[in-house]
Amino acid sequence: MEASSGGRGIQSVVFALVATTFLTVYVTQPVLPVLKEEFGVTPGIASLTVSAVVLGIALANLPFGVIADRFPIRPIVLGGGAVVALASLACALTQHIGVLVAARFVQGLFIPSMSTCLAAYLSRALPPDRLAVVMGWYVSATVAGGMGGRLLGGFVFPAAHWRLAFATAAALVGGAVGAAVRWLPRDPPRSTPRPEAAGFLALLARQELLRMFAVGFFAFFVFSAMFNYAPFYLSGAPLHLSVRIITLLYLAYLFGIAAGPFSGTLTRLIGTGFTLIAGCALFGFSIALTLVPFLPVIAASFAGICGGFFAIHAAAVGSLNGRLTESRGRANSIYVLLYYLGGAAGISAGGAAYARWGWHGTAMVGGLALLVPLSVGIAEAVHERRARLA
Repeated sequence: MEASSGGRGIQSVVFALVATTFLTVYVTQPVLPVLKEEFGVTPGIASLTVSAVVLGIALANLPFGVIADRFPIRPIVLGGGAVVALASLACALTQHIGVLVAARFVQGLFIPSMSTCLAAYLSRALPPDRLAVVMGWYVSATVAGGMGGRLLGGFVFPAAHWRLAFATAAALVGGAVGAAVRWLPRDPPRSTPRPEAAGFLALLARQELLRMFAVGFFAFFVFSAMFNYAPFYLSGAPLHLSVRIITLLYLAYLFGIAAGPFSGTLTRLIGTGFTLIAGCALFGFSIALTLVPFLPVIAASFAGICGGFFAIHAAAVGSLNGRLTESRGRANSIYVLLYYLGGAAGISAGGAAYARWGWHGTAMVGGLALLVPLSVGIAEAVHERRARLA
């Protein structure tokens, strides 16, 4: 039995698979102090249980991009999902921090099988009018998974019982993989790719794709800078917010879940360019609101930052896949790689600005970097208008 590509079935399968995939990434983030005490290690070593996953994802994206272009989706999801689930069980059972970090790295290596490869498959299997909407759900699932992992590790189970969170994550991944293998529509027949279009360099040379790569890099650059240094700003003068209040502010991620599908629908109605412009306007205005030291305004700014960022991200991913006729896996792997590199660069640049100029400096860096996706949006809008008039 297969989900209809025109109905809600495929959206549900995609959402479940992507959400459980990204849930595994952040399981240990809220319990890092517990891991530090339990294993008797430094905070830096404990934090490797998160960074090792991200490193694995970055290293494996390009190889899985090639795999996605050569093999059907079902065996890729089944094999990769099995490894991620078994690694979660290893995390739950281990008594050694080295094994925990190694298992987390292995999870990162195989997470692209259920993310990058899935995005490439969707761009092959879905008609253009459906692709933007389903990719919006895809982006929303990454948000839900990120939130779910943090809640699973630090709230659903007591922090001291973090092993149960890994066991639960393994079961959830297994269930989502089983649903995907059963209900995802079969891959459409493939045409033989042209050699000149199959390589990474050829994709990077295409200006219309390069613009979307730039959007992903700089949008996550700004988002990472804002959300990584906001706790320092909020806990200091003049707000002096508690850790509990700051944590509750991160529930603004929920707005990202709604922003993904809405962005996909908006792209169908007004085009990629104006959707990017609207997302950048909301993102930039919300960054400015963070400069107002009043809790309700800060809460609203966090919601706007999440809504603006995930609207931009969903529009870029949907537009990227809508422009591909081949080498979809490679193109999606480039996007994800640059996306994470943008996040790392944003953390570094935002931290340097914060050390020198405080939160105003970080906000300034974010605002300047946001000019890149805004410029792309304007260029896309002009191009789309010319195409309609031609």
